[in-house]
Amino acid sequence: MGRAAEELPHGQAGTAPPAALARLLEAAGIRFNGPSPWDIQVRDPATYHAMLAAGSLGLGESYVAGAWECERLDALFHRLMSVDLDVKLVGTARLRLWLAALRARLVNRQSRGRAFEVGERHYDIGNDVFEAMLDGELVYSCAWWQDARSLDEAQQAKLGMICRKLELSPGERLLDVGCGFGGLAAHAARHHGVEVTGVTVSREQQRLAEERCRGLPVRIELADYRDLRGRYDKAVSVGMFEHVGSRNYREFFRVMRRCLDPQGLFLLHTIGGHVTSRAIDAWIDRYIFPNGQIPSAAQVTRAAEGLFLLEDWHNFGPDYDRTLMAWHANFERAWPRLAGKYGERFHRMWRYYLLACAGFFRSRQGQLWQIVLSTRERAGGYRSWRPAATGA
Repeated sequence: MGRAAEELPHGQAGTAPPAALARLLEAAGIRFNGPSPWDIQVRDPATYHAMLAAGSLGLGESYVAGAWECERLDALFHRLMSVDLDVKLVGTARLRLWLAALRARLVNRQSRGRAFEVGERHYDIGNDVFEAMLDGELVYSCAWWQDARSLDEAQQAKLGMICRKLELSPGERLLDVGCGFGGLAAHAARHHGVEVTGVTVSREQQRLAEERCRGLPVRIELADYRDLRGRYDKAVSVGMFEHVGSRNYREFFRVMRRCLDPQGLFLLHTIGGHVTSRAIDAWIDRYIFPNGQIPSAAQVTRAAEGLFLLEDWHNFGPDYDRTLMAWHANFERAWPRLAGKYGERFHRMWRYYLLACAGFFRSRQGQLWQIVLSTRERAGGYRSWRPAATGA
């Protein structure tokens, strides 16, 4: 994005920011070149133009290029998003945001033709990154930290909670849509005696999940959710609904209803937004999760209406902040052995991704929901679950 500070003429890094931009950040208690750990330390004054011209995209690209630094990126984004500065843009960035929202309304960015793009561009980047960053079961979704003292304990607690909410019984068939590296599938098969069909759009996830689930009654398929067939006693989707898109929410629930036994239960674990918005963060969309979209509560309930009954809605969004900070700590510890393969640009990009997302959840813009759904045909309703000690 611009030249690094050591390549700049002496004194250029101190060029004053545009007054309108400085005032905007001051509303969140952020200063350019200020003394606080969340302040933006500008190494290249091209950063100012990038922010005005491209908003979030420009901010992220200039950070990855080394044009600015920040001691505490998580705290910076917490402050930015606590006062919704991500949508209070100035300059041409406001127009870009409006155009992105219009595009999301008019174009199905999560069509069949694009279904595997996020797998290829994110989940297939290299399993060594995820093995270094995640817990021992390679669970790439929000952990549940109640009573947990480590990431491994928190992820085991989350997997156990999901299985209890689904009321799994030996011999049942479980459909796991967006199965990732197979952590939940293996846990459910091992601890609850169920037969699992896991589905992913990532070839690398499929390969590693098959390896990790060897010897268990688990089958891992590479498929788009729209092509699912068969009938299952229970169904679950963890961290996948963010890739479905608002134009496809209704179709997603139709598929899940088609695949679920009338007496069954479906658990949806998803990131949620505090308000309904079609806006998509441009930097995350370009560099991390292409074609993603975060649903609101209203969008979820509207899409499921008439297909499912809402049995339970559990929000533990603050736990994602803690999960992301744990992933970041693991990633930084592992970086020396990853650096030769991935390079410093990837290092800065991944750090920015993890810490910006931590700030997103800390600001409470981001939510994390587990929603239990059933059909009207289900006899006896749903037995309410109760939190239990960590484990299966």
